[in-house]
Amino acid sequence: MELLEKLKWRYATKAMNGKKVSQDKIDNIIEAANLAPTSSGLQPFEIMVITNDEIKEQIKKVGWNQSVITECSHLFVFAAWDTYTAERINYMFDLTNEIRGFKNEGWENYRQQLLNSYPQKSAEENFQHASKQAYIAFTAALTAAAFQKVDATPMEGFDADKVDEILNLREKGLRSAVLLPIGYRDASEDWLVNLEKVRKPISKLVTEYK
Repeated sequence: MELLEKLKWRYATKAMNGKKVSQDKIDNIIEAANLAPTSSGLQPFEIMVITNDEIKEQIKKVGWNQSVITECSHLFVFAAWDTYTAERINYMFDLTNEIRGFKNEGWENYRQQLLNSYPQKSAEENFQHASKQAYIAFTAALTAAAFQKVDATPMEGFDADKVDEILNLREKGLRSAVLLPIGYRDASEDWLVNLEKVRKPISKLVTEYK
């Protein structure tokens, strides 16, 4: 299976060479993230795509000085909603009705269920839920990058509050969840590039109930 071969090829790249990724490949990665499934179809996140060198340098300083942040072609920041609001929920339900061209009683009842549930929860509980949805899209983006032979580095090692400040995310009702530098590996500088990929055997991963 071609996808599995590409996933075997990918790894968490530790050094990138600064080469630019073509816009069509970036667009494909973004579209894959946009197509990812999310709870109730709410897509409670946004993606910040950063090519500005000064901003990348600022984020590097609060990201454990990891070189891929500034060496990458594009830095993706997946930012989750800070909470669920009626406005945000209604937007997605209204968009669904608009695109599909009709209203459905069951769908409208489900809208009301969510309106009676999420906004009453704490902002922190809602953010934790939203960030999990962002991770689903993040994984789709990571996979799409690998499928195009584009390198990517999943990163949780950063000061989220500082990244939020740099990108003014709190003012937008967002909080950073995970970073994804996108680019091309620098094989001469990356200690990980030629090491065997290590994964547990399937027998240790899967338990079947027959």
